[in-house]
Amino acid sequence: MIKRTPIPSERGQLELFRAHSTALAPRDAQDLMAYPFFSLAKSRRIQPIDYAVAGVMIRVEAVAEHGMATIWDADILIWAASQIVEARDAGLRTSRLMAATPYDILTFIGRGVSARDYQRLKAALDRLQSTTIATTIRQPSEGRRHRFSWINEWIERVDPHGRPAGIELIVPDWFYNAVLDDALVLTIDPDYFSLTGGYDRWLYRIVRKHGGRQRNGWRFEFRHLYLKSGSLSPFKRFAFELRGIVHRQPLPGYRLWIENGPRRQTLLAFAPVGCGQPVDGLVLSGTRHIVPSGTAGSCYREPKTDPNPYTQAENPALNLESNRDSNFGSSARCVGDKDEQTRDSSMAETRDEQ
Repeated sequence: MIKRTPIPSERGQLELFRAHSTALAPRDAQDLMAYPFFSLAKSRRIQPIDYAVAGVMIRVEAVAEHGMATIWDADILIWAASQIVEARDAGLRTSRLMAATPYDILTFIGRGVSARDYQRLKAALDRLQSTTIATTIRQPSEGRRHRFSWINEWIERVDPHGRPAGIELIVPDWFYNAVLDDALVLTIDPDYFSLTGGYDRWLYRIVRKHGGRQRNGWRFEFRHLYLKSGSLSPFKRFAFELRGIVHRQPLPGYRLWIENGPRRQTLLAFAPVGCGQPVDGLVLSGTRHIVPSGTAGSCYREPKTDPNPYTQAENPALNLESNRDSNFGSSARCVGDKDEQTRDSSMAETRDEQ
């Protein structure tokens, strides 16, 4: 009888990274902010998201048991990105295998800490693990697709009395490289977690990604935004929601307004409140080339913290693989936060608003 050597698990090959519980500035991955990766509805979504514009392809698929990961579930990825970037900036070794308490995650993303909130956290982790993504974003070869789930696996720890004692999860290479190796992250306003509407949260991420220091703000066609949302709603309903957001002005740090474009198309315009303004940025339908976003810092200032809040007992090894290009701001920033330099191309489709 041939004795088979057990294949080592992914978890066994990764060094455990213990998350820090001190308040950190929330950070979001730019690719997740710019493209339709999540359901914007709280109801269960099974229908896939298909996005293919100007060479960028995304397909998001869900299973019937859990449904697609939502824009609220993405808060867990914001928590993960914030932990990884903070540790990297402190010169510590990071890992895709992360450990934390449910309390730390829930308080960071502005949720309650009741038993019901904990059950919702576990349901969100299930959706993140069961949702699969195939995309050409950041792939070295043309037409190559990277397929992954937002969480490779997660484990729940309980104490002898059955109470939750901790969670361990593994984030995928695609996400980890965006956050750590390429420094493709932006600091976001903590008030983002207070936004209750799916459209509000999605639009804040789009606005934060593109709304830099432009003299006259930044503009997107309604039709282009409709594509970038991945929404199942008819376009007329989507446009109605956008107009409602403009009327309410709920996005922290930004103001919104509506304009008519040069071809009579409807544009959503936005600009940061109180920041400087050197460059215009207009993205019209039919844009065939890369349009730099001009993103700079938001008007949110990070709180001053201990430069190295981690203890040696938690992460003794240095982060020797940290990206050389730091995510610290340049002299062009309008605030003193540690925003990362933006690398994005804004692509548009060819239809005008009817």
